[in-house]
Amino acid sequence: MTTKITGHDIISLGYRQGKWMKDAIDHINKNNLEGEAMKTYLEQFKLPEPIALHKKPIDFSINIKAETELEEDNVNKVINSMKTLMKTPTLVDGAIMPDACPAGPDGTIPVGGIAVAKNAIHPGMHSADICCSVMLTDFGKTDPKDILDAAHANTHFGPGGRDRDAQFRFPKELLEAFEANHMLNDGNMLQIARSHLGTQGDGNHFLFVGTSKTTGNTMLVTHHGSRGPGAKLYTKGMKIAERFRKDLSPDTKKENAWIPFETEEGQSYWNALQVIRQWTKTNHEVIHDSVAESLDISIKNRYWNEHNFVFKDGDLFYHAKGATPLDAKFMPDITGPRLIPLNMSEPILIVEGTTTKTNLGFAPHGAGRNLSRTQHRRTKTGTTMQIFKEETRGLDVRFFSKEIDITELPSAYKNAQTVRNQMDEFGLGKVIDEVMPYGCIMAGDWQKNAPWRKKRDKRNNRRKS
Repeated sequence: MTTKITGHDIISLGYRQGKWMKDAIDHINKNNLEGEAMKTYLEQFKLPEPIALHKKPIDFSINIKAETELEEDNVNKVINSMKTLMKTPTLVDGAIMPDACPAGPDGTIPVGGIAVAKNAIHPGMHSADICCSVMLTDFGKTDPKDILDAAHANTHFGPGGRDRDAQFRFPKELLEAFEANHMLNDGNMLQIARSHLGTQGDGNHFLFVGTSKTTGNTMLVTHHGSRGPGAKLYTKGMKIAERFRKDLSPDTKKENAWIPFETEEGQSYWNALQVIRQWTKTNHEVIHDSVAESLDISIKNRYWNEHNFVFKDGDLFYHAKGATPLDAKFMPDITGPRLIPLNMSEPILIVEGTTTKTNLGFAPHGAGRNLSRTQHRRTKTGTTMQIFKEETRGLDVRFFSKEIDITELPSAYKNAQTVRNQMDEFGLGKVIDEVMPYGCIMAGDWQKNAPWRKKRDKRNNRRKS
């Protein structure tokens, strides 16, 4: 009587455990396969040899230089992290921008980083804030205060989404696109996509009103990403990439795991990214359109650009973590120049540019940071209101939560002139106009009075009494 084959027997032959194993064992035992016949049958389940890391980092372009001791520490961390990152087996090129700053442990793509992979999508290299982007609408000679007031009444900052009675209409074609992709077609995803439409989140996301230096026209600029839908897709993408990493390249860092583009999962994830891109663009549009409708004014012009995204050119995938595409080939719906915000007290730059060997077709996405939020907070002296008044003098700056967030004030960011100078030095776009600041809205420190904090404080007060 033939001895039954078990999973342990197959593992001892050098195979890794997987879902395939149960059916394989049943087939082997049912057909009494043994010896060479069994080995021949099992060959189809043999995984390729693990893909090794590059022995040396792939060369990348450094479009940044330190001009102060503080910047030197920041730049060194960014370069070291990129060196580790560029050992990832799929990568063939990379670059860092003047606004670069660390975004996690060594080997994590920095903010202001570009990583070019061949036939692979790395979810960790576009981050959870997929398709974070900026959109500009030109409202002609409308009073900036009217635009800011109308925007304040129509936008939404902070956690969560809009109440059902305050939601914007969800476009039919966008709903159909969600339903056609299995990574996006689930009840919870669709519910969040509906309620988050017309919301801007928190952190460094903003609504900015200013006037064109060239024409004097009033312009509205919004900055935010894909909110809940993007975050949920990112989570799914990272889980899929991790499954591939374990089989394909266990030595690759988890944050740099990839989904092979030519697989079914790769195709679905790529298509899902394009739907999330369209959702995010619509998210900007509904806010801008609501301002025009509430004031009954016409729109003169509009354009947008994204960062925190993956841009495809043939079999190359450009992962831009906080980098603005200059090259038109990366934006199929391009209608105007690019937007680069710096901080709330500085102009938003309107730029054009050409692709070079060192910029890879990208420009900075903003001013970046030299210090973390916590470190920046420690450097400030005086009351929150004193700091706020000093840094926003002459501007109409509002916080949606009514709580000032000093980690979003101008001093929290890199020196704007330094970023502009290095854009010129490294050929990262030519400024053709500027949106001079009038005012802006941000989420503010919404956690200060968050429900969970109030409950905690209430519990603590009861214990003390």
